[in-house]
Amino acid sequence: MTGTLLILAVFMGSAMQRLTGLGFALVAAPFLVLLIGPVDGVILVNICGALTSASVMARVFKQVQWRKYVVLVPSALIGIIPGAILVQYVPTAWLELSVGALVIMSLTVGLTLRSPHQRKGLSPLVLAGSVSGLMNTTAGVGGPALSVYAIMTRWEQIRFAATMQPYFLTIGITSVTAKLLANPSSMPQLPTWIWLSMAAAIILGLFAGEALAKRMPAPSARRLMIVLAYVGSVAATGRGMWELIGL
Repeated sequence: MTGTLLILAVFMGSAMQRLTGLGFALVAAPFLVLLIGPVDGVILVNICGALTSASVMARVFKQVQWRKYVVLVPSALIGIIPGAILVQYVPTAWLELSVGALVIMSLTVGLTLRSPHQRKGLSPLVLAGSVSGLMNTTAGVGGPALSVYAIMTRWEQIRFAATMQPYFLTIGITSVTAKLLANPSSMPQLPTWIWLSMAAAIILGLFAGEALAKRMPAPSARRLMIVLAYVGSVAATGRGMWELIGL
């Protein structure tokens, strides 16, 4: 049953990534953390998210804003490195609680925040990249911090979504590498059939997302992604609280 749910979560995350340009981690991370734990779950999100972004990037390559990408990636390293160390020492229950709470908080901020003035410049972009890197490594969700930045700077949605693909590919690979260097035994131990099935789920999810994109208005797709992310986040937070109080 766990294997089937893992595959389903990856499929939904991949479909949302193709449908909205952003959303694999938001949709899949809470469920993967809930199913196999915070450390293994986040690493799995990083791996599958990177593969999904690579696939989507092939279709949106011309819209990528490489100048912003060049700033975001080194900025993310500021958060990735301490994040990789942090996950080795923080108790499992606290990580589960943090993963859910971070997604809930970031989603809520992104939904409610409105900026009457554009706030561009190098510093906000560096800050967004740093926070994104930290959240990606510890919670598997690097998108919300950048979503807030996009709202504040009124970043064009098409170019924002396109630029996120090489960014998530890069920090996903970097996060996994940093964790494996910190703890070589941290790679999730899953049966071969599950790994192969998740790879197939990513491909099928991309096709499903593309088909849905032709029929579903963007606002509806965004609302669907948010609902799924909230449900998974509440579930992960609840499990962490359950373990902390010893029930």
